Amino acid sequence: MSSGSARLVDHLDKGASLGGDAPCLVCDGETWTYDEVVGITHRVAGALHAHGVGPGAKVAVLSANDPVAFATVLGISRAGAVWCPVNPRNEAAENRELLDLFDCSALVFTAAYADLVDAIRGDLPAITTLVCLDGEVGWALTWEAFLATGPAAGPNEVVDVVPDDDLAMLVGTGGTTGRPKGVMLTRTNLETMTALTLMSYPWPTLPARPTYLALAPLTHAAGVLCFPVLASGGSIVVMRAPDVGGFLARIAEHRVTHTFLPPTLVYMVLDHPDAAATDLSSLECFWYGAAPMSTRRLTDALERGWPMAQLFGQTEAPMMISVMPPADHYDADGAIATARLSSAGRPTPLVTVGLMDDGGRLLAPGERGEIVVRGSLVMRGYYRDEAATAEASAYGWHHTGDIGFLDEEGFLHIVDRAKDMVITGGFNVYSTEVEQALMAHPAVADCAVVGLPDEKWGERLTAVLQLRAGAEGSLGSAVDVAEVQAFVRARIGSVKTPKQVEVWADLPRSKVGKVLKTEIKKQLGSTGG
Repeated sequence: MSSGSARLVDHLDKGASLGGDAPCLVCDGETWTYDEVVGITHRVAGALHAHGVGPGAKVAVLSANDPVAFATVLGISRAGAVWCPVNPRNEAAENRELLDLFDCSALVFTAAYADLVDAIRGDLPAITTLVCLDGEVGWALTWEAFLATGPAAGPNEVVDVVPDDDLAMLVGTGGTTGRPKGVMLTRTNLETMTALTLMSYPWPTLPARPTYLALAPLTHAAGVLCFPVLASGGSIVVMRAPDVGGFLARIAEHRVTHTFLPPTLVYMVLDHPDAAATDLSSLECFWYGAAPMSTRRLTDALERGWPMAQLFGQTEAPMMISVMPPADHYDADGAIATARLSSAGRPTPLVTVGLMDDGGRLLAPGERGEIVVRGSLVMRGYYRDEAATAEASAYGWHHTGDIGFLDEEGFLHIVDRAKDMVITGGFNVYSTEVEQALMAHPAVADCAVVGLPDEKWGERLTAVLQLRAGAEGSLGSAVDVAEVQAFVRARIGSVKTPKQVEVWADLPRSKVGKVLKTEIKKQLGSTGG
């Protein structure tokens, strides 16, 4: 592999070249300048090398949102090692499996997860370096002791490595459909993602700088969106824990220009009592993604003047397969582009998107098929899993597992995950279309549609609803359920109307907030509905 692509830490160094005394990381009233963060990364790289962790080694970081943990990630890059983000919401066994799969030799963690690490470290003999960022644990190095093992603070070319191998990150898939896989993301992949972000959305130019608010986990989409911010010399405001009121307050306080939330958190922001009174005028780009969004709630946000900006990608092709910047949410006359809101935007300039049938034939615009992509955004493959890599890259394209189509304007519409399509009475029903119809009902906060085995229909279209606050009593009877069914039937017809409707207090979700339809099917199956 060529070593010409930018390392993760090169984004930081680029930002530092624009002014080392500018704020880089901000959290709970404390600020780290670019020069200070650069200094941390050199010390981390030196300490890693002192412990025998050099180019190509795998280093895991287990932490909630934390500025020092994120600076450590950049230090891992400077050492030429590979960043392995570990989700702190995972169960201990899942994290043990991932760390073993990734061949990690070092693990950096915060004290809040010491018990989790202690429970699995005995099963991970390859991990020879354990570092606690913010406390004392008898079997791990303290942060200060770890840094002291390396050379003195300051630039040190010996540990500022550009490895020959392009690998930058190993990221675990969700593991919701079986054993998790390790996605190999290269420096080229992430450099492409950064370039697409900068060319696709509103972005200030010097002397103005972006300010990015990270409430969503830095181990997920919120983390990789930091790299274009760093390259622009912007500041990253880190929230240690989800707090919708605090999120709104920080936008106003720090004059935030960019932020990202998954749809479920966008809904919470829309419904928060402080939302209407908070000054959000500094926002240039309010990204949403990672799951389908209700067009009704998206319209709510647009009517408030929020600069909504969609992104569509997946771990294997991060973030930027297609984009819908704020301007694309409106027609030429300034009216909200209602018909376009259910799309995932247009394919980005450096990604080729196609629709493919099961036999590998590319389909014409308007035809529905699996969304397949090619380009420098696409992962190298799955770590130590040649069979899965070959399956995902059949016919020379990366297979996303999503079903969709391209409309006459070139907008990509995702109609379902291939595994979530329901065949009922001989008809193909896409669950996302039904979910959009249900989300248009004023009492519904969130929902999921699945197919359950049925002797008559083959699969029985079943909806599980999570209600908005204050609506809990409005759907408690069979009459109310019938009203919801009539509401959906009037919009998309009887074939796509759920034959079974359940109301649950909460929908089961993955560690990153996605609704777990497999768990819903399991619960409905065990209770008989």
